Amino acid sequence: MTYAPPANTGLDLVYADAHLVVVNKPAGLLSVPGRGEHKADCLVARVMQDYPDAMIVHRLDMDTSGLLVLGRGPEMQRALSILFMNRQVDKRYVALAEGKLPQDSGSIDLPLNVDWPNRPKHMVDFENGKPSLTRFATLGYDAALDATRVALEPVTGRSHQLRVHLLAIGHPILGDELYASPAGRAKAPRLCLHAELLALVHPVSGERLCWERPAPF
Repeated sequence: MTYAPPANTGLDLVYADAHLVVVNKPAGLLSVPGRGEHKADCLVARVMQDYPDAMIVHRLDMDTSGLLVLGRGPEMQRALSILFMNRQVDKRYVALAEGKLPQDSGSIDLPLNVDWPNRPKHMVDFENGKPSLTRFATLGYDAALDATRVALEPVTGRSHQLRVHLLAIGHPILGDELYASPAGRAKAPRLCLHAELLALVHPVSGERLCWERPAPF
């Protein structure tokens, strides 16, 4: 599939100080450069046009939109990375999932691994997968669309975790080119997954900061 990132109309800047930058990434844009010059356009490259010392700390899938924090300089990148590694960052996503979820809230605790013959897909793997935990709470059901709006908290941070966990319980995300049913892909022009909330304690000031951006779907 050809990489066609959205036009660069400037950063959707959420927060910036001398130590870190928070931006709202559009769907369809890589977080970091891919292989080849045609995949050089990415979020971190765009942020560096305004903040040359910005360094990536965590990533979102290309087709996922939402909040990303970048550290300004290697020391701040390291400090923020430690917060993520120690699970001291609160993250909440919102998604539109196929069908009606059978319960209002719960958790999905299924180990995940790369589906090597079908890369870049991932899969549930009870033998060799890494422990993976997602908490969820339904926000409403759209009968006309036959889809559930659901809030998701990834306790662990595996690749494709939210997408594969929802697939595993029979409710893949609308517009997901890798995991949705043909009908689910047809119901949305994009992957309906958005990182809407990010909260952490500022590594320098000690202040607890929380940022939110509503989903564009």
